[in-house]
Amino acid sequence: MLTVDFSRFPLAPGDRVLDLGCGAGRHAFECYRRGAQVVALDRNGEEIREVAKWFAAMKEAGEAPAGATATAMEGDALALPFPDDSFDVVIISEVMEHIPDDKGVLAEMVRVLRPGGRIAVTVPRYGPEKVCWALSDAYHEVEGGHIRIYRGDELLGKMREAGLKPYGTHHAHGLHSPYWWLKCAFGVDNDTALPVRAYHKLLVWDIMKKPLATRLAEQALNPVIGKSFVAYATKPQTPARHDADPWAEAPAAAGTAAGTGEPATSAPQAAKSSAGAAK
Repeated sequence: MLTVDFSRFPLAPGDRVLDLGCGAGRHAFECYRRGAQVVALDRNGEEIREVAKWFAAMKEAGEAPAGATATAMEGDALALPFPDDSFDVVIISEVMEHIPDDKGVLAEMVRVLRPGGRIAVTVPRYGPEKVCWALSDAYHEVEGGHIRIYRGDELLGKMREAGLKPYGTHHAHGLHSPYWWLKCAFGVDNDTALPVRAYHKLLVWDIMKKPLATRLAEQALNPVIGKSFVAYATKPQTPARHDADPWAEAPAAAGTAAGTGEPATSAPQAAKSSAGAAK
């Protein structure tokens, strides 16, 4: 289930992509399938090990085109272990609402993004998220949970302050907001309630089968109750550009390429501060 719409966020084979706070890796996998050179980074070592296994399985199954590469690594969103201008594309999906220093994360993303590069940021949408917070304290009052609710113009303002130039927005996952409202109403850890189980089956069926009826329903619901707010931006071109290949300066042993099945279990020293991307 992708939140980023790649028809609005073009990705070319060979693009260097950072999926920051990758979690289970859904966007990283899609970029790999599209022929990109992907780095999936998260502070959760368990998830990174799973992402590395999936990268290896995708390579074995021939799901990625020739020239595509994939690396899974642990790291800190506030101290990324990459030189300036390392990536053509940065994706950060459903992460910034977890991080106290969201401006610091934006600054790091802008630093590693090359001039002219593209960035996609997704966060929970203000209205549906407010309903979840009103229905359940447990939904957000947990360690590593959501610490803020963004309004769309607030997020865009912070992106502009960081030096980015937004060029488009939309909402996604309109079918998923009612599911989370039910979860909050019946208990976020209660998966046995009949309404929750029934709606979950609907969502799984929709994801697997992609029937026209639910596709049309979600298109209609997204502007009204879409669960996620998605913003796209570019980093403006600057007069000075680095002639050297930034990858040549990258720290050694930063991660593991797909096919080995073993992710990096530690990032360079600069990436070991306590704050980081959360999922």
